Amino acid sequence: MRHPRKPLRAAAIGAASTALLVSTALGAAPGAQAAPGAPGSAAAARQAAGVAFTDIPGSGGITLKGNVFTPRDAGPSRRYPVIVLPTSWAMPQFEYIAQAKKLADSGYVVVSYTSRGFWLSGGKIETAGPPDIADASKVIDWALAHTPADPERVGMAGVSYGAGISLMSSAFDKRIKAVVAMSGWADLIESIYSRQTQHRQAAGVLSGLGSLTGRPGDELQAVLKDFLGSNLAKEKDMLAWGAKRSPATYLDEINAGGAAIMLGNAWGDSIFPPDQYAKFYERLTGPKRLELRPGDHATAEGTGLFGLPNDVWGNAHRWFDHHLKGAANGIDREQPVQLKARTGGGYESYPDWAAVQRTRHTVPLEGTRTVRAGVDSGANGGTALLSNTLDQFLKLPPMVSVPLLPRSYAAVWQTGPYGSAQRVRGSVKLHTTLTSDKESGTAVAYLYDVGPLGVGKLVSQAPYTFHGREPGRAFGVDLNLFATSYDVPAGHRLALVVDTVDPLYIAHNPAGARLTFSSPAGDPSSLSVPVRG
Repeated sequence: MRHPRKPLRAAAIGAASTALLVSTALGAAPGAQAAPGAPGSAAAARQAAGVAFTDIPGSGGITLKGNVFTPRDAGPSRRYPVIVLPTSWAMPQFEYIAQAKKLADSGYVVVSYTSRGFWLSGGKIETAGPPDIADASKVIDWALAHTPADPERVGMAGVSYGAGISLMSSAFDKRIKAVVAMSGWADLIESIYSRQTQHRQAAGVLSGLGSLTGRPGDELQAVLKDFLGSNLAKEKDMLAWGAKRSPATYLDEINAGGAAIMLGNAWGDSIFPPDQYAKFYERLTGPKRLELRPGDHATAEGTGLFGLPNDVWGNAHRWFDHHLKGAANGIDREQPVQLKARTGGGYESYPDWAAVQRTRHTVPLEGTRTVRAGVDSGANGGTALLSNTLDQFLKLPPMVSVPLLPRSYAAVWQTGPYGSAQRVRGSVKLHTTLTSDKESGTAVAYLYDVGPLGVGKLVSQAPYTFHGREPGRAFGVDLNLFATSYDVPAGHRLALVVDTVDPLYIAHNPAGARLTFSSPAGDPSSLSVPVRG
């Protein structure tokens, strides 16, 4: 399989970042040095103020490359809470060194390890499959046997892949009392195959980085080949593979374990969009917290990996302090849903996710629009890992001139100018009636904030794919655009644009297909927009 160049550039950036992570973390720790001693020995794991690089036995007889930080005052008679940190996809064991040192300095034993199949750890990439979950338990076993870790105070955390493994592990290892899952997934299928649409760039990045930095397992290679090759005959197998690796599948077990779970994500995460986290959060019954901020995949946590001040990691420390140390730091008294708008401002607090989008207004979508499929109109969701990072730091989301969009390839509806700012919070819902002259097709819906000059800034988007429909027969479509938090200024308007091609996704539009969007009198088309007063 040929991979795009972007993963190659990402791998180079990742390698440079790894070097910076190590030098920053170790340079910021006066007197810290790699501890001598036999790998895996108790002496090596208890060097004051330093990091011990060690081999840790994984499941199935493999070896995991790890490191251990221990509190400065560690002694044989004292026990400390322990936090286990599995690495992100394609990242080595150095990833969390800066945060691990901070945690150790505040009284934690911290064990980080390179996830199986990557870099120098043994085995093959299993994508949070059973061997990965067994590895996490083996690492906890090792920590309890070789460090002054307290078996009653075990936590797990991670970014991206490490977040998924941590969440999954809390379903199977009841020793885990607290989890912080940053930029991860709860539902792997909804993340990269939403509404039967393959997220091409997301899967391509994961595939490319996995091949460059690790050893993909046979099952993963087969699934990626079928997924990127649109082998719909294997869809059932792919769905089963994804469900087996989704924390949402094991929600009952996670709730039964009672671990305190904090979830953090970015509004523009192009690998794991935030909606699936929000749904999962609502179904958790134990102590829980949800934080959503501007950015793309893992960008909200990124500065913290270099030891810089970072809200996500700061709250992660508070979460562990309260739930593993019993600290009365007030995090349990704060409203558990914390959001920051993409357009600026401080945090907004809510009692639950439902309260975020409780108030809605309806925008009628009148008339009929017919578009020719298979041609990119110019409206698109941007580039994975890049566009939403630009939005985060420079307030530059993907933009388009709405008046210049070719109406033969893009269906467009617009509101009038708003007299006051519209604070969009949550998932915008599209309801329409679709008629296609082919049995399959893909449509992508975009919501834009349109200024006086007609320039539209992307507020949200989502794809929709259908198969097996009778040509010429109308059917209803209900589509939730990806959740967001965006303030539309007074004097601006909202525009809904629907076309059929976006580089983010694999489209299923036969040659010559036409899609018609209508609004029957008995079932009018509309847009339901969640707004805050």
